[in-house]
Amino acid sequence: MRIADLNTTDLDQLHALSISVGWPHRAEDWQFLREVGEGIVAMDEIGRIMGSAMWFPYDEHFATIGMVITSPRLQSNGAGQWLMGNVLDRVAGRDLGLNATRAARRLYLSLNFTREATVYQCNGEAVAPPELDAPAGSVRRRLEPGDLDTIVELDKAAFGADRRILLVRLLTCSEGIGLIRGGKMEAFSLCRRFGRGHVIGPVVATNDEDAIAVVHPHAVRHAASFLRLDTREKDGRFSDFLSRCGLPIYDTVTTMSLGRRWPKVREGDAPRQPRTYALASQTLG
Repeated sequence: MRIADLNTTDLDQLHALSISVGWPHRAEDWQFLREVGEGIVAMDEIGRIMGSAMWFPYDEHFATIGMVITSPRLQSNGAGQWLMGNVLDRVAGRDLGLNATRAARRLYLSLNFTREATVYQCNGEAVAPPELDAPAGSVRRRLEPGDLDTIVELDKAAFGADRRILLVRLLTCSEGIGLIRGGKMEAFSLCRRFGRGHVIGPVVATNDEDAIAVVHPHAVRHAASFLRLDTREKDGRFSDFLSRCGLPIYDTVTTMSLGRRWPKVREGDAPRQPRTYALASQTLG
């Protein structure tokens, strides 16, 4: 086995790798990730891709890790540990975060990652929710390219790191909704093609009511088609709203960190502080 640059490898082989472990990523989803992150692959002696790992350096201090996949026949042979060792060498000096599947949790614990929170993968055939007005004193509107700086700052306040490089790319391929109150944007959501249908995320808001308001148009638009949203909100009005939209909890992953704690995932953050109601994805955080 040898290590190669993921960004120069064959897209169809990457797609085949994720299919082999039952992940929903399309070739287009892989290409999106290659445009906003870096990665490596493990290749055998005849050039077949047998594993992958990616990292997304949002600023000089913090990065997320994702798309850590090993071919099923190599999973018991230490391939994941070997790949992660190579990744950790490349991101040395940064604090790290990831969302671990149940199958991978033991690997990350062995590398001294610590558990922080649970992410609930909510998905299904969307059901159009009843008509919903914007919260009192606010208006909803579609996001425009000129909103970039505003959503970058909102996202930074919620996420804890500057994700401009990601949000620039997301705005080119997403439907966006912003909630304006007193002339100031206080919540936003993005929705894009992913996997079997569409995924909503990120969603940033200060309370359940505002989060519901910016997710509602996406649920209406994609009713009767596959829709997904990844959240750390297990209970409360936002979670209940997702259930009514036909998005029950399908699976869970575990948010983990290495170094200082992953910024802004602490449960029970102070009210009126922006928080991430939906992840951009499990890989991107």
